[in-house]
Amino acid sequence: MIALRTDREIEHIRASCKVVGLAHRALKDLISPGIRTEELDRIAEEVVRDNGAEPAFKGYHGYPATICISINEQVVHGIPGPREIQEGDLVSIDIGAKLNGYYGDQAISFAVGEVSPEVDKLMKVTRESLFKGIEQGSKGGRLGDICGAIQSWVEQHGFAIVRQFVGHGIGRSLHEDPAVPNYVPLDRNPRLRKGLVLAIEPMVNLGRPEVSVAADGWTASASDGLHSAHFEHVVAISDEEPSILTMTEEEIGIEQPDR
Repeated sequence: MIALRTDREIEHIRASCKVVGLAHRALKDLISPGIRTEELDRIAEEVVRDNGAEPAFKGYHGYPATICISINEQVVHGIPGPREIQEGDLVSIDIGAKLNGYYGDQAISFAVGEVSPEVDKLMKVTRESLFKGIEQGSKGGRLGDICGAIQSWVEQHGFAIVRQFVGHGIGRSLHEDPAVPNYVPLDRNPRLRKGLVLAIEPMVNLGRPEVSVAADGWTASASDGLHSAHFEHVVAISDEEPSILTMTEEEIGIEQPDR
């Protein structure tokens, strides 16, 4: 069942997304060599709770932390712990929050110091693909327009779309219908209607698309051991251009290359 949100509900989702953005802002300057991932998790939870929200991921199907932090070949759902960030790491951080009954969700990938040119390109293309998808989010179009734009941009640059994990609707629940794959064809291809709110999140591998899940039941990594990048925005379909409800990198204070 696909929910269409009222303007009031969309503002509630935006408020939750703002809390997520504030947590990202608090972490951005701390993601540096030597910091433990569990310390980043502690700070993120503090920011979320200080802003009146609850961590959306903590306890979700038993997930033990506030953030997902995935490093290098890890694609998604990496669990914070004693691991220290290293110079040259690609670090993807996914944060969720629940405020007044509505959810926000956002993922950003960071380069720690200098990374290789191919990893830098991977991050750039993944981020660009997110915006290529968002640009197709016009009322009256189809979900497949978003998904196809992401896939086309990624594959024409020689990278691979992860197929085991997808984006999703979001609102009263963290994960709602419809599923938002980063590829086509789709099992379902609903029309885009005003009030539809989507978490669009390309997950892109440097090498092969296959992913394997670790013994912890959560951490998903590229099976070939090559790097992966992940970016996510929450977007509402409107009568005009799609509205990005999550904070931009500029608002968070992260320097990113031009789209």
